[in-house]
Amino acid sequence: MASSSLSSLSSILSNPHGCSLCFKASTRRCFALTFLSSKVVTHASSSALLPRCRSTHLLTQKPINRKNGFALNLSRSFSVSQIAGSGKFDGPSLHQFVSNAQAHASLTTPETESESTLDSDVASKGRIYHETYGCQMNINDMEIVLSIMKNSGYKEVVTDPESAEVIFINTCAIRDNAEQRVWQRLNYFWFLKREWKVNVAKGRAQSLKPPKVVVLGCMAERLKDKILDSDKMVDVVCGPDAYRDLPRLLEEVDYGQKGINTLLSLEETYADISPVRISENSITAFVSVMRGCNNMCAFCIVPFTRGRERSRPVESIIREVGELWESGVKEVTLLGQNVNSYNDDSSDPESGANWEYSEGFSSRCKVKNMGLRFADLLDRLSVQFPEMRFRFTSPHPKDYPDELLYLMRDRHNICNLIHLPAQSGNSRILEQMRRGYTREAYLDLVKKIRSIIPDVAITSDFITGFCGETEEEHQETLSLVRAVGYDMAYMFAYSMREKTHAHRKYTDDVPEEVKQRRLTELIEAFRETTGPCYNSQVGSIQLVLVEGPNKRAPETELIGKTDKGHRVSFVTKPLFDTACLLDGDDLKRNPEIGDFVEVRIEKSTRASLFGEALAITKLSLFHDVGVDAGVASYAS
Repeated sequence: MASSSLSSLSSILSNPHGCSLCFKASTRRCFALTFLSSKVVTHASSSALLPRCRSTHLLTQKPINRKNGFALNLSRSFSVSQIAGSGKFDGPSLHQFVSNAQAHASLTTPETESESTLDSDVASKGRIYHETYGCQMNINDMEIVLSIMKNSGYKEVVTDPESAEVIFINTCAIRDNAEQRVWQRLNYFWFLKREWKVNVAKGRAQSLKPPKVVVLGCMAERLKDKILDSDKMVDVVCGPDAYRDLPRLLEEVDYGQKGINTLLSLEETYADISPVRISENSITAFVSVMRGCNNMCAFCIVPFTRGRERSRPVESIIREVGELWESGVKEVTLLGQNVNSYNDDSSDPESGANWEYSEGFSSRCKVKNMGLRFADLLDRLSVQFPEMRFRFTSPHPKDYPDELLYLMRDRHNICNLIHLPAQSGNSRILEQMRRGYTREAYLDLVKKIRSIIPDVAITSDFITGFCGETEEEHQETLSLVRAVGYDMAYMFAYSMREKTHAHRKYTDDVPEEVKQRRLTELIEAFRETTGPCYNSQVGSIQLVLVEGPNKRAPETELIGKTDKGHRVSFVTKPLFDTACLLDGDDLKRNPEIGDFVEVRIEKSTRASLFGEALAITKLSLFHDVGVDAGVASYAS
């Protein structure tokens, strides 16, 4: 069967009068090779061969006889430049196609041919360079993008943009500062693309062709028209819900098109995609459990760039965490724009019968289909992976019902760290911000949290200079910071974003110099209270997950984080491993990355702790044995 097909092609070549050969050019500069002969086995019109012009296959013959191990695949891609201008086609002749087909016919198995074709395709698709700005959610999104691209044949990632054929820049639109940094980088990437030949000739670039520049994330959604109109600076703009479409969008660029897809989705969670971890040897990882936000805070653009809330099924999250555990990950941070509003409505509707908000808090968006909540998810994860530590960010204060607080208290592997964004300490400003609570309700929640989880770390977010904020209202924010005593806080001067409620309804009337002065005062108030939080740890024994060498003393010290998220450094020395002691092995060894180490805290600063390492242990052993008993067993 294979030989007869080749004979048919040979007869076409030898009989120029029996057939004609022509090229059809579509409006998008794609070309289709068509044989006009009754002898031709396969006729390929431009519409059938090039659906939506996604590829430039000239001739494709499906496998004729798999039993004989022969598959004729003459797919090739040709650039427009081979034809345009000269009027001649400089690519392979039809004789060369037949020669190639005859060479393929000698292959012994279809698998060998398939693998050869795949390797060829992969090698031609180019190398990737990526940069990510903004939150941990953007980092996780970049890992999803790398997984999608890897499955499409882009398997090599490089560490510098000068060596890449595809450049991804994952953006943040929360504040103007982040956007300005992105524009600066885009200018440099434009230089790499525009001056590619000169850069290669002078050794400034090693890419094999001019790079395609791709803007991802929130800024892509917010400024898509401006980005695409920026003097050919960017080739593809892709929003957070359209990453599956990236391979197609990149192909569109080959035909002179601008690739754009910023459509938001009510369903996309990427639950079926296993992210390609950017830090392959890391012992910590981020897992996205939900996307989008329904809160519609007046200052926030996230609902407009990320869309409405939707959550992954519990089982898909457990599967991904299980894969991470098998790969050596010891700590997972669960991610979401409003992570603790997680709602797996694919489950039994009756599971959402006890849906409650934090006492004194409200929401502008009512939940229609109530399913498994965040406490249900944490319950499953903490039981199924007892030696893995769990954190979560970024939450909203309204979604801390008592059930969640008691679960955090009772499970040893759920970190005693609660992020509680306040944004302001004044009730009128909170109402302007559409936060759904008052100053009093927020302070009551803090009091409840500390009564249920006494040894808890609390962190927060604050904005200074929001629309209409007076000096007295700013002072109330300072007093809230002093009253709560935060372990850590993110503090920013207000930056108005288009599309938000504030942009439509309010005036950004606080002068920039006043915003910056208030921000400085807020930082100073925070520093007054964070010192006592760290000082209170001196003398205690903390369980530290080792993350790597201390950069200040890489040869002699290791550094890691406690349950509360405090950074702790300690001198490296041989230690007993309590798990091995139980098995009769009393040999000492140096701690390694990924070990849990008990450390007695000896000194504190406003941002870190220093201590003496006592022993290597396991998460469950540390909590089950008890600190005092554990210390006695190896201090003697």
